[in-house]
Amino acid sequence: MPASSRSQDSRPLDSGHSPLPALDPSHALRRATRRTADTVPALSRFLPADFDPSRPITLIAGQGLYPIRVAAAIRRAGVPLRLIAFEEETPAELFASFPEAERRMLLVGQLGKALDTLEKFRAGYAIMAGQITPRRLFKGLHPDFKAARILFSLKRRNAETIFGALAKEIAALGVTLLDARAFLDDELASDGPMTGKFSVPDEFLQHGIHIAKEVARLDIGQGVVVRKGTVVAVEAFEGTDAMLRRAGEFKTDHLLFVKTVKPRQDYRFDVPVFGLRTLESMRDAGIEHAALEADNTIMLEKQRVIEQARAWKIQLFGYR
Repeated sequence: MPASSRSQDSRPLDSGHSPLPALDPSHALRRATRRTADTVPALSRFLPADFDPSRPITLIAGQGLYPIRVAAAIRRAGVPLRLIAFEEETPAELFASFPEAERRMLLVGQLGKALDTLEKFRAGYAIMAGQITPRRLFKGLHPDFKAARILFSLKRRNAETIFGALAKEIAALGVTLLDARAFLDDELASDGPMTGKFSVPDEFLQHGIHIAKEVARLDIGQGVVVRKGTVVAVEAFEGTDAMLRRAGEFKTDHLLFVKTVKPRQDYRFDVPVFGLRTLESMRDAGIEHAALEADNTIMLEKQRVIEQARAWKIQLFGYR
């Protein structure tokens, strides 16, 4: 199962308040693929020191724009790429962009078949990108024997334990599971104001960061909304967008959304993602400030996000 992004994004936005127009998926894929080489480096600082670009990477892809961006970046780097996709999850246009021999579609939970596919692809590496619908942990999961054995062995079933167990199975094949930030170096939150200014007093910013870090440490979620020292909403299993909607129900000002990672984050999975969809949720909820952990939060189509945030008067800030 791919890395969770908690919030997905796949449609372009305008600067007004009208519903977003539907995006032609093939256009999104073409736009991502034709970016010039200086958008994402040929290689990445998040790759292992002994990375061999001649060995194939298998992309284990969930929903949304995230796996599309990863695939485009890997292709621009000239690294051989294969795909493991999931029914009703992976974007159809991404699946269609791979030759038949270099892709495989599975049901969510077919771990044994996924591992067999990695061996068939002779992959040297694997990378997870894109969320799997959270409710599938309760309904819609199709575990094979290997997946069922792992799930029954876990006392706690969360992203860390499930993906951690999966990572061990992948490693047993001699396949290296890569940092989920790899190849997206230029799409990470940067340190300091990203939209020109950030008007939240440092006292309240530090409070929000502290609360977010504690929530992440307890493995509850990766984000919170605070207001002048008061905790308004905490992200849990429902994800970022649902939390932002809840926070917006208070109909108040000076709300700050803080996104973070765990104290000992395993960057091979569950890396926080912030994109145009999250930005739209903030706008709809009346939240005008966001603080994102620099170098650890992926900003899908970063420049577009920053431009749209300015148009909507939403202030973005990167912190360390």
